Amino acid sequence: MRYTDNPRPHESRSISISASGANLVCVCCSILLLCGLAGCDRVGGSRYAQLIQDADSKSAQGDFARAVDLYEAALEDSESLRKAELHYKLALLYDDKLNDPVSALHHFRRCLALSPNGPHVKDVKESIQRDEIAALTALSGDSVITRAEAARLRNENLTLHKELETRVASPRIGSEKSQTNEAKKAGPKKAAQTYVVQSGDTLFSISRKLYKSPRHWKDILEANKKNIRDPKDLTVGQTLIIP
Repeated sequence: MRYTDNPRPHESRSISISASGANLVCVCCSILLLCGLAGCDRVGGSRYAQLIQDADSKSAQGDFARAVDLYEAALEDSESLRKAELHYKLALLYDDKLNDPVSALHHFRRCLALSPNGPHVKDVKESIQRDEIAALTALSGDSVITRAEAARLRNENLTLHKELETRVASPRIGSEKSQTNEAKKAGPKKAAQTYVVQSGDTLFSISRKLYKSPRHWKDILEANKKNIRDPKDLTVGQTLIIP
């Protein structure tokens, strides 16, 4: 009777070992979960970077439709600030390359809403004002006031004004002499800056590239009106004078 079996000490030890094992499993699971989340972040970041790289490459190659698809795919893996930049890139493609003011207006507004104090805010606001008029024109189907037609009419108007001034104005010897003297005093003029048209260029994109704003496209058109037949369809390799 002295050696009565007592299983309690063994049971206590087993429970202690089981608790320690459970804690170890929890720690291991936590570590694996953290590693998995970090891996997902790296995968997501690499996918976003790859999409942007491919989109920029397609845009440079002139495949603007594919670039739009890639930028829109990158929107799904972006934070608000990244989304603002992507909306800006999409707006530029629609505005400068695809001549789609309605879609450009949508992306300019999304960019402004997501980043109201961002680096492109001035350009975005100016583009919104311009594209609102262009979008209304496109939606109404009024071909009279399209940008290409407006540029053509403006050039014709300027030509008529110059012809009228040439016929009416009489030669003045005194004024010609004074102009000659002023020209001599002023000295030789500086050589004008030039730009060679590349694939996918428009007057808007050239103005944005050289002046950091699209609103100077009229100045470029005015300086090259003799060589530009259609402002909407520039010739690749053509040399433009940049005022």
